[in-house]
Amino acid sequence: MNENTGRNFASNLLTRIVLLIYSLIVLYPLFWTLMTSFKTTTEFYDNPWSLPSSLSWENYINALDKANLGAYFFNSILVTAIALVVCNGLSFAAAYVIARFQFPFRKWLQKLYMGSLFIPVAFSIIPLFILLNNMNLLDSLIGLSLAYAASAIPFTIYLLIGFLITIPKEYEEAAAIDGCSNFKTMIQVILPMAKSGMITITIFNFMAFWNEYVMALSFITTETKRTLTLGLAYLMEIQRFSTDWGALFAGLVLVMLPTMLMYALLQRKITAGLNMGGIKG
Repeated sequence: MNENTGRNFASNLLTRIVLLIYSLIVLYPLFWTLMTSFKTTTEFYDNPWSLPSSLSWENYINALDKANLGAYFFNSILVTAIALVVCNGLSFAAAYVIARFQFPFRKWLQKLYMGSLFIPVAFSIIPLFILLNNMNLLDSLIGLSLAYAASAIPFTIYLLIGFLITIPKEYEEAAAIDGCSNFKTMIQVILPMAKSGMITITIFNFMAFWNEYVMALSFITTETKRTLTLGLAYLMEIQRFSTDWGALFAGLVLVMLPTMLMYALLQRKITAGLNMGGIKG
């Protein structure tokens, strides 16, 4: 008994040490980026690894105002919000039909969405470019939002099917007895019960849309319509001929902060949602 206890203690201790080292490796670059965003240019060149002598909020003011990241931040919020509404709305309706109804080629349709997961997004850039150009939506935040939504629909449908399959059929039967239509049942009965799945997929899609760069670079040409990732890349180009590194790192923090906060606050819901969706998915 004592020998087994000793082995378990040693195993747990080793695991904790490995996890601690891994946590330091992951967290230190984030901590360094945050601290550097408060440094002055002189402090950065004197010792880039030291802590700032004071919190220089001027870097964030320069990033938001002079580098125009404030406007790009708003563009990213707008694009992400529209893409989430379109993607989640269409995907939930499609997943509901595939998961809850029996009809010809249902399995093949589900496999089609699964197969779409293995197509790299880069392969769709040219077709989407031509399509948006024909629809007069090129260099448009609305067009970029629709492109984001379309790229995420296969993954969203695939994950939501796993959630919806776990909901018992008796709820829909009871709703039908009460006179609810299929659409009303989907919105008022099934959607609230799939809340954890919707939260999970919203978080994943938010992080994907917020950090997306390739489509934004391909479809947006007007400076005032740039998203935050494009604005940050533009700021990095400026730094090749400038010395305001504090503003650059402040911009990096502004890009990372929303996704980090969302994941930190909703981490348990993500884990619970994935576990629930994986029961029968």
